[in-house]
Amino acid sequence: MPPSPALRSPSAAGLLALLLSACPQPPGASSPRPSAPAPSADKAAEAATPTETIDLEASARDPLSYARADEVVVRELDLDLEVLFERREIVGRATYLIERHDPAAPLRLDTRDLTVESVSIGTPRGERAPRWASAGYRLGAAHPELGAPLIVDLPEGVDRVEIRWRTSPDASGLHWLSPAQTRGDAPFLYSQSQAIHARSWIPCQDSPAIRATVRATVTVDRPLRPVMAAVDRGLDPTSETPRYRFALDQAIPAYLLAIAVGDLERRELGPRTAVWAEPATLPAAADELAELEAMLAAIEATFGPYRWGRYEVLILPPSFPFGGMENPVVTFATPTILAGDRSLVALIAHELAHSWSGNLVTNASWDDLWLNEGPTTYLERRIIEALYGRERAAMEWTLGAQLLRAELEHMPASEQALRPARRGRDPEAVFSDVAYEKGALLLRTLEGAYGRETFDPVLRAWFDEHAFTGQTTAAFVDFVGARLDAATPLPGRERPSLDAWIYGPGLPNDAALPTAGGFATVEAATAAWLAGERDTAALGEGWGPLHWLHFLGRLPEDIPAERLAELDSQHRLTATTNLEVLAAWLEVAARRGYAGVDARLRVFLTTFGRLKYLAPIYRALLSAENDGRARALYNEARPTYHPIARAALDSLVGFDPAAAQPASPPG
Repeated sequence: MPPSPALRSPSAAGLLALLLSACPQPPGASSPRPSAPAPSADKAAEAATPTETIDLEASARDPLSYARADEVVVRELDLDLEVLFERREIVGRATYLIERHDPAAPLRLDTRDLTVESVSIGTPRGERAPRWASAGYRLGAAHPELGAPLIVDLPEGVDRVEIRWRTSPDASGLHWLSPAQTRGDAPFLYSQSQAIHARSWIPCQDSPAIRATVRATVTVDRPLRPVMAAVDRGLDPTSETPRYRFALDQAIPAYLLAIAVGDLERRELGPRTAVWAEPATLPAAADELAELEAMLAAIEATFGPYRWGRYEVLILPPSFPFGGMENPVVTFATPTILAGDRSLVALIAHELAHSWSGNLVTNASWDDLWLNEGPTTYLERRIIEALYGRERAAMEWTLGAQLLRAELEHMPASEQALRPARRGRDPEAVFSDVAYEKGALLLRTLEGAYGRETFDPVLRAWFDEHAFTGQTTAAFVDFVGARLDAATPLPGRERPSLDAWIYGPGLPNDAALPTAGGFATVEAATAAWLAGERDTAALGEGWGPLHWLHFLGRLPEDIPAERLAELDSQHRLTATTNLEVLAAWLEVAARRGYAGVDARLRVFLTTFGRLKYLAPIYRALLSAENDGRARALYNEARPTYHPIARAALDSLVGFDPAAAQPASPPG
């Protein structure tokens, strides 16, 4: 999710840093896919027993949350939600089972743009019918990004709180879609809680260091179907209206809370895996993700059992601003991965890997984001290698390293460390290729120095011994450093310096940079074609999506539009159904003013909301001194974009929401 170096304003830089996110998602490319046996669900269930703890010191210091877990911490969250599409609101009631460390302290929750209707306090646990009484509470001063603290007074003996609230139609963590924005004739809702958007739809302790178990019921109108980041318990048989039940016994941080509602159906893919989608999308989604069970088995073979019971993927409508979001049990994913040839599901490997790195062992603060994304990117490529071979993984590594080097060229040295010196930055600003690719290269370098026989058990122990906790960079350095200090590097290898990698700028000299033999032919063909020594028709023989991405990334910025027209005529790039390749092609064409893409460009920008694609294309239009066209297209497309995407792109395009006329999405 690298941010544009030219766009590092306080309001947009961090959000633009989500450009390549799937996790919002890994930077990088795509990959074709596989098959393997899965362990029994019984063993996975046994391994799922949570042993979560909360780092009270770390959570007390989170500068992006009003919560004070060292005083009062929420252990169990019980939600009752009603989804009202006609008002674009969720009406909610939550019961919080709390643990009090300071008997005089209030409960502090994060909120943003919520209307709190009532707060009650309940008698201690153990009573069958708790007695509720109105609570003293107040909302503190609102901060534009952090929202307002909800402070609840707690008399002696109280160990539960009930809050009733409703969301704003403009909640940053919710996106309401009209039927025209879906594949069917029903409206759609989905959430995006990372990094600090959960507070915009649920009052919560919105810090990654704080975890709670979740129970939920969701009431919707027929024939809509809700999905949550939890185990689906089906309809409530006692309810006359459609009321669905969900439960998650493994404690999670608030940024992993998730909901979607629409005309949704599920198809089983394996003993533990399934895919959700709108009916018109489901057949393609099921075919694209047919090897999901094999991915799960591949990572379990080395890094331990999957601890979340089931793994399912929900394919969202095209406005979803990211590649994927690693919500537990149900990953939310963009439909742009549905290429028809399984060439882009490396994104799913990344989100699946988060079930170990991120969801199981979580960064204690967003300043430690690399602890989520670096190991996850490393695990993603280990999955790719296990299922599709070393060359495929090498190509993914190479494309990722290229993105990282390009970003480092324009990034201030102070932002190039895995663990930044400055704390409490815009929470979206920490999402960059540094967290993903530099973090992954650190693990790749450790693997190269010590060998997998030594390194793999260390990484697995990190997951096993810190399961269901939030961890800091310092804890990682202590844990991994102690174990590797006791090991002997491979012959001819030196011990990598964790401090240099984590706290220093750039890439250390010992970085295990990848090379992909399959790209050598692409580079030779590109050079020959640019020199006029190779026919356009001869390009692309034996190439897959990664080869084309490598080729497009190597084209000079001043390539004449006439050469692009030749390419398009011979290889029909404007008509490709692979959206990763199409987005790269549209960016190149927009920069050079190649008019042959104009119709497809407009359809693309008004259909898809994935920031990874949108920001480079808008930036290319602007760099081509085509400001008027860029703004006209953006004005047309903006109402269809997610609030997070709009916040990121407004600054890039020069759109002032305050001065604009209100616009409604199509439908």
